[in-house]
Formats: sequence, structure tokens, C-alpha cells
Amino acid sequence: MKRLIAAALLMAATPALAQPAPAPPPQIPSMPTQRPFSPAVRVGDILFMSGQIGQTPEGMDRHREGFDAAVKSAMDSIGVILKDNGLDFGNVVKCTVMLDDMADWPRFNAAYLPYFAGKRLPARSAFGADGLALGAPLEVECIAAFK
Repeated sequence: MKRLIAAALLMAATPALAQPAPAPPPQIPSMPTQRPFSPAVRVGDILFMSGQIGQTPEGMDRHREGFDAAVKSAMDSIGVILKDNGLDFGNVVKCTVMLDDMADWPRFNAAYLPYFAGKRLPARSAFGADGLALGAPLEVECIAAFK
């Protein structure tokens, strides 16, 4: 009976012992650190990026300069996070877009598409959202895969 218990304990512990060590958190030197969240978190071969609202790495709110400036700044910030992790827009597999005003949908698409020029487009969801952080007109979050 003792042998059966010892074998069961060993078999139960073996999967936990065989698990690879978790990847260290990504280093994002180009992004501000005063936020109460990580710009990105890597889990295995997937990079989950926090939503970007059009704030520069220095913390300047570009959305106060207008919608187009906010889109450019948000997408540029995503680009910085990708680059800091050895990735580019070709690694993005999914984006979620939140717009304060769905009437801005065509303008957003026009500014968004060039970031994926020559690359496949990621899957995407979009919805209207009232009351985005810091009064931003949009927020974009993305998921990227390491190949």
C-alpha cells in the first residue's frame, strides 16, 4: 500500500516538476512607469498589451490634440511595446478597439491600416465605449504572438 501511495504522489508531482519556468516579465524601457499596470505581459509565446489611449512615452496626452493625433500616438505606442519585445506589427494577432464615438470608425480605420501595410491584418473587435481613461477618444489593446 505504501508503494502505491508513493507512486501516486510521484506521478502527481511529476507534471508540476516538468513545467518550464515562467518567462520573465518583458522589459519596456521606452514606456513610462508611473502607470498602475504593465504596458505588456508575456505569457509563454503570447504578449498581452495594455490598452493605449494616445499618450506619448513621456506621458503627454496626445488625444487633447484631436482624434487623428490620438490614433497615431496609440498605434505608435503599440509599436514601441512591440519593438521593445523584439516584435513588430506582423506579430499582432488580435486587437480590440474602443471608440468614444462610433462615428469616428472610418477615420480610425484609415489611420490604423497603414501600420499593417504588407502584413496580414489581425483579428479585431471594436465597440463604442463612454468614459475612456483621461477623456481619451479611443483605446486600442493588442495581443501579439512570438513566432
